[in-house]
Order: sequence, then structure tokens, then C-alpha cells
Amino acid sequence: MKDANCIFCKIANGDIPAKTLYEDDEFRVILDLGPAARGHALILPKEHYANLYELPDEKAAAVMKLAKKMAVQMTEKLNCDGFNLVQNNGETAGQTVFHFHMHLIPRYKDDNQKIGWNPGEPTQEELEEIRKQIVE
Repeated sequence: MKDANCIFCKIANGDIPAKTLYEDDEFRVILDLGPAARGHALILPKEHYANLYELPDEKAAAVMKLAKKMAVQMTEKLNCDGFNLVQNNGETAGQTVFHFHMHLIPRYKDDNQKIGWNPGEPTQEELEEIRKQIVE
């Protein structure tokens, strides 16, 4: 299924040109037009899924295998010092295009990028309450 109004569907399926790093029947990997670091790329499924919640399990597994393959290749070729895999779901989490995609971000010493959060300090009781809420 493709969404005729989705820009990532159009890019993934070759209707809009992109700098492609990899392509197969299921995915296209392209360079990001607004990169966080040199070599920042996106994995785009050719089928439309708005987010991780819609992505079938087998497709999610394939994305992670492809992410590993690309991270190894990009690390070797770009000589980066580290690597981030980032995948956002929902506007609050930073998703701006509602077609599942995974960011592949090579990291370099002194690249001045920050991907992180302010750690909380929950009590053991709060952690147990959350654990129960999730598993029960």
C-alpha cells in the first residue's frame, strides 16, 4: 500500500529523485536533505506505514538488519567515530513526516550534535508502579 500524498512514498518508490545509497524490493536508503552530520541517511520502506506501530513485525526486523548493514558500511567508508540509529513516532517524539523511517546518523568527534535527554530520578516505588502498568 502506498499513500499518493506521502512525500516519502514518492521518494522511496523513485517518483521524486534522491541520493540513493541502497535499494531493494522493500526499502530505499537515501541521504537526508537536512543532515545532522555528514552522511546522515534515512531508511524508507516502499510501502506506507505511518509509524512503528503500523509496521509489521517482519518488516521491523528487516529494517534493523538493514540498519546494521548500512551502519557498518557507512562507518567504514566515512571513518566516523560513532553512530546513532534514531526512529521517532508521533509529533511529540519529533516525527515530522508520517511515513515510518529510521535515521542513520554517523557521528564525529566535535560534530556539536546532541541526541539525548535529561535523565529523571524516579524512586524504586515509581519504577515498580510503571513496571506493573506495562506488564500487567
